[in-house]
Amino acid sequence: MTVLLSGFEPFDGAATNASWRAVSALRDVWDGAEPLVAVELPCTFAGAWPVLRSAIEEHRPRVVVAVGLAGGTAAVRLERVAINVIDARIPDNAGSAPVDVPVVEDGPAAYFTTLPLKPALVAVREAGVPVAVSSTAGTYVCNATFYDLARWAHGQDDVRAGFVHVPAVSEPGAPAPDGGSLSLAALVRAMRVVVETALSDLDGRLGADAARPVPAGAEH
Repeated sequence: MTVLLSGFEPFDGAATNASWRAVSALRDVWDGAEPLVAVELPCTFAGAWPVLRSAIEEHRPRVVVAVGLAGGTAAVRLERVAINVIDARIPDNAGSAPVDVPVVEDGPAAYFTTLPLKPALVAVREAGVPVAVSSTAGTYVCNATFYDLARWAHGQDDVRAGFVHVPAVSEPGAPAPDGGSLSLAALVRAMRVVVETALSDLDGRLGADAARPVPAGAEH
């Protein structure tokens, strides 16, 4: 089965985007049995989903993990739900800044991820990376892309799809970004674990792990 990961291009004047750095770095070192494809998305409301959808149509993946940057956090965030709202705090890279409009007109209020969140939460923590389950992906391009992706995956029992937010990347010898950051190696390790957990869920290898209790404080 093919794995498809996506990250975003830089936005808001930044030179890089941690989401694409993490996704492309994992692609470059991936040694799993399943092919892994990575695609960089434009940080625009109009463009992100069409690019991701085109990659889905080309590669027919059974695991899709879209990844975005969550500045001001020091933990990987496994997103639980995408909501049908766009409320842009800043313009996207095309200059668009919709306020209080739906992602999909007359669409459901929300869709849930189909990634195995709690098993992934436990596994990422065991890999030594700070992680939390998040119940809000915001109202910017990340959430809009997550909503469209979850809408595509809805009802497909043989697909796992969802969204992960990553912190900024810490650079050796450079000042730490405001609000926290993680090393690129830690982000790659976390994303690898998320992908492997989703693959295990699809082929039935999660088994008892799916019912393992979440360690105290694991969602914080």
